[in-house]
Amino acid sequence: MKENKWIVYGSNLSPFTLKVLALCSFAGLDYRYFPEEGNTLENIRIQVRLKLLKSGILPLAWPEMSELDEFPLVPFLFGPNGENLYDSSAIGVWLDREAPLENRFARFYPEDDPALDFTNWLIDEYADEYGLYIVHHFRWKVSARDNVAGKNLAGELRSMAGLAKPLVSRYFSARQVRRLPYLFSVAPKGFHMDGLPARLQPPSRPDFPPTHELIEDSYARLLEALEGILQSRPYILGDRFTAADASVYGQISMNLDDPSAAKFIGEKAPTVFAWTNRIRKADFSNSKADGRLTLDDAITPLLTEICRTYVPLMKQNYKAYVQCKKEGETLFNEAAFNKNRALYGGEIDGRPFRSVVKTFQVQTWLNIRRKWTRLDEDSKRRVEAVLPSDHGLEEDM
Repeated sequence: MKENKWIVYGSNLSPFTLKVLALCSFAGLDYRYFPEEGNTLENIRIQVRLKLLKSGILPLAWPEMSELDEFPLVPFLFGPNGENLYDSSAIGVWLDREAPLENRFARFYPEDDPALDFTNWLIDEYADEYGLYIVHHFRWKVSARDNVAGKNLAGELRSMAGLAKPLVSRYFSARQVRRLPYLFSVAPKGFHMDGLPARLQPPSRPDFPPTHELIEDSYARLLEALEGILQSRPYILGDRFTAADASVYGQISMNLDDPSAAKFIGEKAPTVFAWTNRIRKADFSNSKADGRLTLDDAITPLLTEICRTYVPLMKQNYKAYVQCKKEGETLFNEAAFNKNRALYGGEIDGRPFRSVVKTFQVQTWLNIRRKWTRLDEDSKRRVEAVLPSDHGLEEDM
């Protein structure tokens, strides 16, 4: 029987899935959520569709892939007429431009205002790339003793996992903890948390500087900046929901299921906590279709944090990519990290770090730079009025 609804394929454990769910709900898209809402046969069909898509047999509707891109585990958006989409931000763009939606409130990307559009993109990409590091660290380190992510994943996969659910839970948790250094969370040498089995201990990595304090300080500043914004208006850029909200929401919402991390958010930023819960319930009643978006002083602390962490990280990753290509390196991302290849050292906020070159971050940074250089002078002045003076966006690549 042909599926006549859209399908969001993902997991609530993924901030990008949470972002796409918010985008689709806001846009009024009629969808089902897999694998959680699918039966065994339906999920097998989706797995076949995924395999055919990733092998190039089925075409992508959007976006076009380049050599810098790679397919994620989740999320994907599948349409009833063969539409296949991936990448949370690209899905937002496609929903804006192509989807025949009747119940939408407004567009995610204010393309009619270049200054606002650029700022929206910058916040969106920051949350996707650097925010991801923060929330994974808070799940597997700060909430190491009380998170139930593995159990939740096994529950989502119940139609396929069956009696293997305990094994799925155990394997997933251990795997995600092992991946922490790849996701920028590196413990100090000899770090140990009482009461945790070895497989769940946040790991260090030889010759990698610790980053726990860097990440935790970043989250505190991010929440403080968002709290100031959301105490003055319903959404980050003004009176309506945009891609910036969806992306920031997706990251923070992931930690709502992690008790210690959720407590940190609630105590540090109660307005942000309530805002995140409201979006999770798909409550957009305070978003106005003709709502005003603005660039004002309220946004400056958030942009300052972005220029303090995300911008220097992307620039250093890009420079390392160029150098690696000159040296003939062909392996990047997690595969390279696991083989100690394409590694580079850098500094964020006066603190050293070590990472692997990530080509998808090269892609997003090139997109941001392209948008920045194409801004007309008036739009650029409007953005610079709310950026820190040392924002770094003007420096040569």
